[in-house]
Amino acid sequence: MSSITTLSPNALSYQKKMLNPFIFWFAMLFKLPTALFWRLKMVHLDEQKCLVSIPYFWRSQNPFKSIYFAALAGAAELSTGALCQLALAGKGAFSMLVVDFKAEYSKKANTRIYFTCEQGAELFSLIDSLQPGETNQLTMLSTGKNKAGEEVARFFITWSFKRKI
Repeated sequence: MSSITTLSPNALSYQKKMLNPFIFWFAMLFKLPTALFWRLKMVHLDEQKCLVSIPYFWRSQNPFKSIYFAALAGAAELSTGALCQLALAGKGAFSMLVVDFKAEYSKKANTRIYFTCEQGAELFSLIDSLQPGETNQLTMLSTGKNKAGEEVARFFITWSFKRKI
């Protein structure tokens, strides 16, 4: 999809806040405290993609010397959820909810992992097409890669969106 979306002032404000480490930390303190515990970091967020990283260290580690699957899932969900919030910013009242979740693990996660979701154009199009009272879903892919660029995991997170009346 090659359509370029211009971010609304509300979306630009949300983007700026999420990319500011202090504001991100403060927001996560109240909205998603495990993101702080696992030291998730918002690396990139725009209308095309979101990139979140998770370090490999004692708080995210399982007994098998790799990153705990729930920590990986949290980072993957944040990479899709932040993109959803960006798409919804300034567009009225919506509800959003995860309605399905699937994970595929392919390599041991024992270094910093970067989760990328690149479905911004598709997401913005879906959000813009919803009429009041209408509901739609989108399955978003977040791919986790290590520093060497090797794929570690894929998460398929299905979000349901409803434009409120």
